Amino acid sequence: MTATAISNLPVLVTSRSGLPNICGWEAEIKSVTNHNEPVFLRTTNLRLENVTAGFACALHMHQPTIPAGSNGELISNLQYMFEHPHDGDNHNAGVFAWCYGRMGEFIPQLIAEGCHPRIMLDYSGNLLWGLQQMGREDILNNLKRITCNEQYQPYVEWLGTMWSHAVVPSTPIPDLKLHIQAWQHYFAAIFGYDALRRVKGFSPPEMHLPNHPDTLFEYIKALQECGYRWLMVQEHSVERLDGTGLHHDQKYVPNRLVARNSMGETISITALIKTQGSDTKLVAQMQPYFEAKGRSKQQIGNVTVPSLVTQIADGENGGVMMNEYPRDLFRVYHEIRDAGNNDAGIVALNGTEYLELIEAAGVNPDDYPACQAANQHKIWQQVDPDNATPEAVENAIAQLKTTDRQFHMDGASWTNDLSWVKGYENVLAPMNQLSAAFHAKYDPLVRQDATVTQRPDYLEALLYNLLLETSCFRYWGQGMWTDLARELYRRGEMIVS
Repeated sequence: MTATAISNLPVLVTSRSGLPNICGWEAEIKSVTNHNEPVFLRTTNLRLENVTAGFACALHMHQPTIPAGSNGELISNLQYMFEHPHDGDNHNAGVFAWCYGRMGEFIPQLIAEGCHPRIMLDYSGNLLWGLQQMGREDILNNLKRITCNEQYQPYVEWLGTMWSHAVVPSTPIPDLKLHIQAWQHYFAAIFGYDALRRVKGFSPPEMHLPNHPDTLFEYIKALQECGYRWLMVQEHSVERLDGTGLHHDQKYVPNRLVARNSMGETISITALIKTQGSDTKLVAQMQPYFEAKGRSKQQIGNVTVPSLVTQIADGENGGVMMNEYPRDLFRVYHEIRDAGNNDAGIVALNGTEYLELIEAAGVNPDDYPACQAANQHKIWQQVDPDNATPEAVENAIAQLKTTDRQFHMDGASWTNDLSWVKGYENVLAPMNQLSAAFHAKYDPLVRQDATVTQRPDYLEALLYNLLLETSCFRYWGQGMWTDLARELYRRGEMIVS
């Protein structure tokens, strides 16, 4: 994809009829994202032979969209926090807003001070739309600065995600690609096609990885069709192909995540392993840097590569991110600079940059150690993969659920003590109903005419379908949040009926 080709594409507006521009230009978006050209290789300051180990840090940012404006309008929960400062921890709204934009200040400052920082950013579509709705151009301009200014592009990597923070295992399979595409549409509308072209890694909400064979297969298939090259996964959400946990060193090199569906078809994608749970202290206190100090080079095939410590944390949530992260971020990068190690020894890396460097050195992705979603080994012990059928797989799953208390098909996330399914039937049932009604109405129309996705009624129906699948309506328990979900369902049902 050349710059000229990108310039010939239609300019995407951020808003249509007061709604976020999340559909309608699927072919154009695909023409931008589906390429295998290097993103960071041309601009990186790093030479692989000088690097012993790396640390990669990502910040996850999200605020849900809720029907809670003064007249029931769709607004960002951040706006609701500002308007109701005495509820819960809503008094932190101003700090949250600062956190959403502050990397646009921190990265340029660190570079000006002679440092070579790296950061990966994961912002939900809801949050980006909410910032637009609130007129927070200050925050968006900070983000545009480090995204669109060539001076900062070597240091900042955006990760794709689901449009409205939907946890993948309990999202209807036909909606997986719609969430992925919706985020790409909206990101391109804000930051431009060229910025979208550089988004090759994917960060799933709640680090949630589906382990049902068909869901995982369709998820990886959708990611690849949308141009993604790699996926971040939680350490305990995957297993080796023999059912054992990952070897210790295996967590610090890329893995090949393999998915086999109930028809016996296989697909795979590169996975970077996020280690050590979800504690925000790890990123806030720059623990990945200190952990990388204890790592050394490893062998993949015939090539020696640096180990990589990968972490992600909420970028705004909790005292450590609000207060300790700015202090420790600068302290660590100054330490690296003052030791003369900006480009040697233990260095900061972004995920795509790391993969491009090691593959340019001769690493073949086929040589990455293989893993699969947790609990899948038990299924394929009972079902011959070469003769798999949907019926055989479902029978095996049903039998395992009755005989193995450890077995489930809920997937795994960074909050293993929390189920996104049990106890939330009052949200999940309407969610599935709305999705089914949406697809029953629009799929035949889209098959006949792809431009149907540009229609205002399609946009509004899609928006409510995706919003209802936001994980927050389950994460925060029964009560206000499940009531908000019911209202989203009611409005969505009126559109698709």
